[in-house]
Amino acid sequence: MQRSEEERFYMECRAAYLSVFRSSLVNMTSKDQLCTVLQQAGRNPSQKALDKYWSPGTKKLNFDDFCEILKKEKPTEPDQLMRIFKKCDVNCDGYISHEELSRILTSSGEKMSPKEVDEIFSLADVNKDGKLDYAEFCRLLESTAEQCQTAALKKLEADAKLKRQNFGNQLDKSPQSSESQPELPASETRPRTELETTQRKDSRSSSRPSSARSRRSSLSTVITMSAGCTKSIRLVEPKSLQDWHHTLMRGCFYLEEDGMIVSLQYRLVIPETTSVYLTIRPLNLSPIPEKPSPWMCVDTALYVVMGNETKEDSNLVCLTELRDKERFLWRGELSAGSYLLLPFTTGCRLMKRTRKTSTKTAQLVNRAQSGELELTKEFKAALSDIFEVIDLDGSSLLSLEEYNFFEQRTSGEKCDEDAWAICKENFDTKKNELTRQGFLELNLMEANDREGDPRDLWLTLEAMGYNHSLEMVEACPFVIEVYCEDAKATLQAVHLDSGIKMLNSAVQRSITSKAEARSLKGHENVLIYTYKGESRISSVIANKSNQKVTVHINNEQSKNCVSSRGMSVFAVEVPARTKMVCQHVMALNDQQEWTYNCVETIIPSL
Repeated sequence: MQRSEEERFYMECRAAYLSVFRSSLVNMTSKDQLCTVLQQAGRNPSQKALDKYWSPGTKKLNFDDFCEILKKEKPTEPDQLMRIFKKCDVNCDGYISHEELSRILTSSGEKMSPKEVDEIFSLADVNKDGKLDYAEFCRLLESTAEQCQTAALKKLEADAKLKRQNFGNQLDKSPQSSESQPELPASETRPRTELETTQRKDSRSSSRPSSARSRRSSLSTVITMSAGCTKSIRLVEPKSLQDWHHTLMRGCFYLEEDGMIVSLQYRLVIPETTSVYLTIRPLNLSPIPEKPSPWMCVDTALYVVMGNETKEDSNLVCLTELRDKERFLWRGELSAGSYLLLPFTTGCRLMKRTRKTSTKTAQLVNRAQSGELELTKEFKAALSDIFEVIDLDGSSLLSLEEYNFFEQRTSGEKCDEDAWAICKENFDTKKNELTRQGFLELNLMEANDREGDPRDLWLTLEAMGYNHSLEMVEACPFVIEVYCEDAKATLQAVHLDSGIKMLNSAVQRSITSKAEARSLKGHENVLIYTYKGESRISSVIANKSNQKVTVHINNEQSKNCVSSRGMSVFAVEVPARTKMVCQHVMALNDQQEWTYNCVETIIPSL
């Protein structure tokens, strides 16, 4: 089977990880373990890099963390090393003396100890003449890295059980990575679906386990969805909706380094039982109607739960399942009470993008003829969009609470009342709140405080989902609207540390409550739930046994599909007595028919 570049990368990740640990479910518990597994992947991490990945508060890292680190920790190119050594070779004879190298390595950059310098010479000073043949040293370093990678892959290939577990881990969290898809407008054609559940009788897919036992324990699900599979739901919207009490709140999905997608949660308080019309949709920030924001194709949903901030297993009340173009909505009756609104996106269309080193970095500040710093036009435009995103109530003003959500996202800190009073004295305000102009002035002040150094400004932009071309590529702003017929509800943003677990629980419940559970033959305690919604297909794996199982997932026969896993073939390790979301799948192109064809197979223990 010809593997994609990403699949080869994950195979190398797993090979390196499993050369050190018995399972990808085992966590790294020390910096030394991280160093060892990186070396097995052919990397040579510096102490500074290890300190960055394993900060003082780090207690453990998992397999997915390792994959993300490996993407950043690129192998050192031999040509690059040769150029560095040549600069140190004052005699231009291909050698560096012990004294010359020791002076460089112990006094600049990441300083080495004399002992570490001696160890380098013991490896490369073959003639023991006190000179380092740096060309030979570069070849040795390259060879050592390749040998580590080759040994790890050979171990994986030699172990039939490990070989069948090539891809993916991502435990109970929103499994999202890779590159987002371009916007494709939805249409309102009637859906046509066909559900077929069969037992596979052959092993045509070369990536599947070929043992008789594995064929007996396979399950195939085929669902065909028509182009533009969104129902016309105009009749759902009440005719008198404009007379209902209305409130809205904005927010944003942010894609984290580890592939997680996070956002604020919201508290909805309804004073009395009433009919409710609830919607969520991406927020278009483009001033050009013909060219909407690129994230408008990202799917959104709201899960409404009863519970408090500290309770993970809350009761799922409802979710926005109906779809009208980019809007997802729910209509029904809610009793008086307090509810949590949990925004959600599958991650099928909001994924990690491959960072291109050739991308030109935008300029954020420059100096006017007077010599004073000023923000560039492009940076002002980005800050104006950020202002729209953090202006949660859409009032065109920033309250202290709204500004603090921005601060928490970008710096992890909060602005207290005294600091806020100083902001109001120095920057443009209205009704004791910060205006758009005041927000620009505040960022200009930060640039002046750092004498034009843009590094901290870039940290802010990156936290808000921007790349170095000032494109918002790893975030999706959204807007929530609540209409109540007989009562005036209040909607407030809240910050919940336990929100991710609560959301995962709600997503699982929404799938398992509506999908039929089917067990894999020969493994009655391993259940697969497959749910077909308006625009996505989702699956949950429930392992009711008392031992871990590994389920191989194959989507290779699917057509016009994109998975939240970012891969067509992967494995999911499910601990005993555990339930987890396997994947979400959506159409790659909404205007074309798409087919979900998934084969789930138990990988037997050897």
